[in-house]
Amino acid sequence: MEGVVTLNAAMKMLKKTSRTFFIPINRLKAGLKEAVSSAYLCMRAIDEIEDHETLPDDLKVELLLAIHEAFQSEDVIGKTQQVLAPHSEVLPEVTMQLHDWALLCPPTVAPVVYRYISKMSKQMADWVHTSWNIDTEDDLDRYTYSVAGMVGEMLSEIWLWFDGTKSDFAKAVAFGRGLQAVNILRNRKEDLERGVDFFPNGWGSEEMIKYTRRNLKLADAYIVDLKGGPALEFCKIPLTLAHATVNLIAAGGNKLTRDTVMKLVNNIT
Repeated sequence: MEGVVTLNAAMKMLKKTSRTFFIPINRLKAGLKEAVSSAYLCMRAIDEIEDHETLPDDLKVELLLAIHEAFQSEDVIGKTQQVLAPHSEVLPEVTMQLHDWALLCPPTVAPVVYRYISKMSKQMADWVHTSWNIDTEDDLDRYTYSVAGMVGEMLSEIWLWFDGTKSDFAKAVAFGRGLQAVNILRNRKEDLERGVDFFPNGWGSEEMIKYTRRNLKLADAYIVDLKGGPALEFCKIPLTLAHATVNLIAAGGNKLTRDTVMKLVNNIT
């Protein structure tokens, strides 16, 4: 019964933290639902450290590197709790429950998820350390890989674990990268206000929109390869919302309304 309660808690947290991903994750089959929920919430937990508005950068680096090491250890849960416990006053609930989300992962796929959490923590720490210095398109590619492209790779490994679904890892990276590029476009004003610029030197919205659409086109090819099943059903929803959002931004808007999101999701499902 404890697992059911943990999954319910995870779905509540998902609903609080991601309007886009709650819908497709909530529709997944048992087993796959736990794996993807665990992975998403673990990544959201460390993302909240990277993006924290008041945490000093040196503390962000220290925490992210400690999580990187914890997820490589034999006692992931204990070491994660030990790392985060002193910071409960400043870190959000989703981050403080990182050990819960790690525990939710089915044991047979946990090594995959933990490997990516460890890798992402290390790369996030590196980006914080260099103050998210993005000068060129290559820098942007490296950043979008660190925070989202590797999520595509991890999902491909999870699809293979669950039902043997094979997919193209390069296109999987573009799937994650395209979704992240939409976020960069959408959050441009807020990012600049906090002193972070993810646009390469000399780029404006036009160049970033081209970059985003190029990756989303590869993402379209990625989901064609999935040929049905839960992996395809999962990926279609965020990808459709990403296309709609970039089209809206190109037309001068910014954020899809809740009604628009629900209409698009209903059309897909």
